[in-house]
Amino acid sequence: MSREAGRPELADRLLTVGGYDHASERCMPGLALASGTNLDIAHLWATECGLDDALPLLARMEELFAREAAAHAVPVGDLTPLFSRLTARGLRLGIATMDSEALAHASVSRLAIDGFLSFVCGYDSGFGVKPGPGMVTAFCEQVSLAPAEVLVVGDTLHDLHMGRAAGAGLVVGVLSGTGNRELFESHCDHVVENVLALESLIPL
Repeated sequence: MSREAGRPELADRLLTVGGYDHASERCMPGLALASGTNLDIAHLWATECGLDDALPLLARMEELFAREAAAHAVPVGDLTPLFSRLTARGLRLGIATMDSEALAHASVSRLAIDGFLSFVCGYDSGFGVKPGPGMVTAFCEQVSLAPAEVLVVGDTLHDLHMGRAAGAGLVVGVLSGTGNRELFESHCDHVVENVLALESLIPL
């Protein structure tokens, strides 16, 4: 947004306070851009810009994020064969994100995986936010499963802590996001490179 307005220095500052490391070109684990909701980010950036009301900024962010997600969402690998095999085994799949629900739907539509999903929720879906258990609990209710029958996979500590808080049967960290093996391994049952490695962890 700041770049669009011709203020790249402000854009760089907002990215920095949000937890983006310009040297590594990565979002730092546990900070707003990696783990916060869009509302968290809007409040942070509004404060940095001296704005009293974060809601207009949030609305602009949601519009921009949805547009960019629809245009540029990139899968970590070929998800269609994986999701097809998993659902063919009778498994129910869902996505819980700290983005908005609308943005989540835009992303899964762009990736053409929406037909495999039984559940999609965001921070604004009414189930609470990570690391609380609400999103997993809502998924369980939607698909009629007990938490102990569910595998939670995520690329942030908030994801892993959500799984633990919900009593998930298996919690798996993936290294395709902001975390690393050393950060994750004491908070989950397994750490894998990306979701394509999950299949071997699921009993037949």
